[in-house]
Amino acid sequence: MFAFQCNLCGADCHFELDRLDRETVSCPSCNSTPRTRAIVHLLGQKLLGQSIPLPQFPIRRSLSGLGMTDSENYAAGLAQKFTYQNTYFHKHPYLDIAAELKPEQLGSYDFVISSEVFEHVVPPVALAFANVFRLLKLGGLLIFTVPYGEQSETIEHFPDLHDFTIAELDRNYTLTNLTREGTMQKFDHLVFHGGPGKTLEMRIFAESDLLRHLGAAGFSEIEIHRQPCLQYGIWWRRPWSLPISARRPLKQS
Repeated sequence: MFAFQCNLCGADCHFELDRLDRETVSCPSCNSTPRTRAIVHLLGQKLLGQSIPLPQFPIRRSLSGLGMTDSENYAAGLAQKFTYQNTYFHKHPYLDIAAELKPEQLGSYDFVISSEVFEHVVPPVALAFANVFRLLKLGGLLIFTVPYGEQSETIEHFPDLHDFTIAELDRNYTLTNLTREGTMQKFDHLVFHGGPGKTLEMRIFAESDLLRHLGAAGFSEIEIHRQPCLQYGIWWRRPWSLPISARRPLKQS
């Protein structure tokens, strides 16, 4: 067992290091995981200049932030500290990061958090990277996590996705797609996150493609955070799917 402080709720925790993984619920108080604790850890480092528990974040309403289906175990705390709004794809307040943004959203945020979202975005995913860049103010911060692997290229499950439906029969799901060229496609063995029929996995990113997409969108200071932080129970058993930070440059290119 090792001891750490949960930087989401401030609780003192004990957990077995050999059982700890990216998505392991390991704080009995708020159910945080190494991934969610890493988001708050990096936000403190990159936005405030120091990594401190979320309850100790100063109140700075002048800083505006946006989350994309952020976990409530840190979203509620961020809303108390900043001018922050959590958004959703299927309910209010809505945000479809692959759709056209509203003019008032452009260049509006000091930070954006996108955690476990871009693997579900419809192709082409480059549009979503461009949009998250456009949401940020000059110098704005992106905290980003997504499942990714060490393969050489991103695996797109449905590269020609256009006009599609998902049907279920006896808990078996099938995706039917009509491509832009008029070809009918059918896919089974679909992968959902959150349980059958929930959020469809569109791709498995490659690390190299993630860096390429971020760079092509215009981001600078792109950093993959490989180091653990045992003080806050942040530990990476495997060298992939690690959190990333990036910034919109201060000067418009």
